[in-house]
Formats: sequence, structure tokens, C-alpha cells
Amino acid sequence: MSAEPRSLHPVIRPLEVGDLEAILAIEEAAYPFPWTRGIFSECLRIGYGCLGVFQDGALSGYVIFNWGADESHLLNLCVHPRHQGQGLGSLLLAQAIERARALDCHAMYLEVRPSNPEAAGLYERRGFRVVGRRPDYYRSADGREDAIVMRLDFADELASANPRA
Repeated sequence: MSAEPRSLHPVIRPLEVGDLEAILAIEEAAYPFPWTRGIFSECLRIGYGCLGVFQDGALSGYVIFNWGADESHLLNLCVHPRHQGQGLGSLLLAQAIERARALDCHAMYLEVRPSNPEAAGLYERRGFRVVGRRPDYYRSADGREDAIVMRLDFADELASANPRA
């Protein structure tokens, strides 16, 4: 038999233009107001950090972040609803943080909806702290929704992981 072996572990790799259809399918399954093809295409073209997590060769989620002036900004972290709760979001977040550190960033910022406590909890568990609010930042069924702004200071994260350092 020449069947390919199934992957036992998720694989993370940079996203490519050829992944756009799968990215859009996940985005539309997960969000009532998804990003457009143009936004994703531009992120890939510009060279933002665009990573996907694959299971058995199929895209299950992705993270997109950028960086500049010693800071990183997490722009989008999404796992297909059918694969949520498996630790894939945490895995993608860890990869984005690791890569931002490798780019000499000192902190990462993000926005999260107050109506998404699961995502906010993921970020809090990783050490992100609320630093502000952006009024009317997100579209919502009721019009607009604020964003909670969170920050992870990499030096604080390292100190809490290694208290004797």
C-alpha cells in the first residue's frame, strides 16, 4: 500500500498565496465580519508574519502579525471553529511571540473584542495585560463594538517564567 502516513502533530509553516482559499474559508466560518481576500493578500505581499497550522495537510488556523520600532502587533489569530479547543490557538500565539522576539521586538500588542472572552482568556493566560480600549473599533451586529487593547512585555514574560533570573 502506498498511502501517505497521517500527521500525528500539527505542523506550522509560513502561509503562501496558494493558501488563500483555505484562509478565507476559516475566516468566514469563524467571524461574522471576516477580513477580505485583499487584506490577506496584502499581508502576504508586504511580508507580515503569516503562519498557518496544518493538520493532516489541511489548514486549521493562522496567525498574522507585523513589527516595527521594537514592537509587534498581533493582527489576526483564528482557528477554524471545528478545531477550537485543541490548543492550536495557543500554539500559533507562541510561534508569533517567538518570532517577534527573534526580530528584536520587546513587546506585542493586540486588540480583542469584549464579546470574545475565550480569546481574551487565551491572551491573559499567556501574560498579556489590558492597557487600554479603542472605542467603536470593530463592526458588530449592533453597529460597533469597542476593542480591548492588550500588551505583552517580553521582559516581564521572561522574568515571570524564570523568577531567579
